[in-house]
Amino acid sequence: MKRRILGGTGISVSEYALGAMMFGAVANRDHDDSVRIIHRALDAGINFLDTADIYSAGESEEIVGKALKGRREDVVLATKAHGSMGDDDNHSGNSRRWITREIENSLRRLGTDYIDLYQIHRPDPTTDVDETLSVLSDLVRAGKVLAVGSSTFPAEQIVEAQWVSERRGHVRFRTEQPPYSILARSVEAAVLPTAQKYGMGVLSWGPLSAGWLSGRYTKASDIDLAGGGRAALEQFKFDPSRPENARKLEAVGELSKLASDAGLSLPHLAIAFVRAHPAITSVIIGPRTMEQLEDLLAGSEVELSADVLDRIDEIVPPGTDLNRADSYYVPPALADKALRRR
Repeated sequence: MKRRILGGTGISVSEYALGAMMFGAVANRDHDDSVRIIHRALDAGINFLDTADIYSAGESEEIVGKALKGRREDVVLATKAHGSMGDDDNHSGNSRRWITREIENSLRRLGTDYIDLYQIHRPDPTTDVDETLSVLSDLVRAGKVLAVGSSTFPAEQIVEAQWVSERRGHVRFRTEQPPYSILARSVEAAVLPTAQKYGMGVLSWGPLSAGWLSGRYTKASDIDLAGGGRAALEQFKFDPSRPENARKLEAVGELSKLASDAGLSLPHLAIAFVRAHPAITSVIIGPRTMEQLEDLLAGSEVELSADVLDRIDEIVPPGTDLNRADSYYVPPALADKALRRR
């Protein structure tokens, strides 16, 4: 497994990061099996693990903590805070009050006394970024966190955070974690160039676009909107009767043929595409089963030719999200009509 340096921190991380969102109640409920998957990933050369407090309400962090017993020093461990962890409004967000409390909860669940990369999971319009960076700086000085990053931040908020860090003397975000896949390329326009400008590492998530590029969907009837999976929970991203999703299905068909002509599986093509962007430090893979992990590991050395990359650009133009919902962030001014009216 090849390695790259994470955002000028000097920390060496594998080109694949193991995402732990699928471990716990949301997907794989078997703790022992999840631990085996983590150990297999580590044995294969992956040294970068990414989780979050909100994944299965803390259960994912607990599973990762079990897996890292006796192996903690060999792993670059990343987690996140922001999402709601209870009914109280103060049990979420990017405030000093919440982060000071939640870092202790994450350390306890993970069974460690420090986190290599602590990320703010989403922007918080109710909290001044100066407040957030101030508490993160205190955590770094206390040795509880070694580096900090953002996740799914728009380019303008990444820039604002960098400026605030410089002017106020805070630690700065060293990484950004955006969604990025062949079907969701909007980050190529501003987020990835901005990360490069500020020397930030990028650990991208969603390379298989919520399963669209897994090879599972080849026709509209493959999409089950009545079941209990992600397609049922997020129908606006899957319903093939919606024009944007019909376009995704059409693109998947073209990409499947391209992958076959190149002698690759569709997932291997999809992940190799993300790895090919010069801004990307590490691609987060999120297997639920050992079989899925083994398949993804088999494609870790795939390199795409210029001809294949050019053809991908023809199928999905650079900077394009075929479904805008796949950006996973809606600016407050668009989500709340009161912010657009006097």
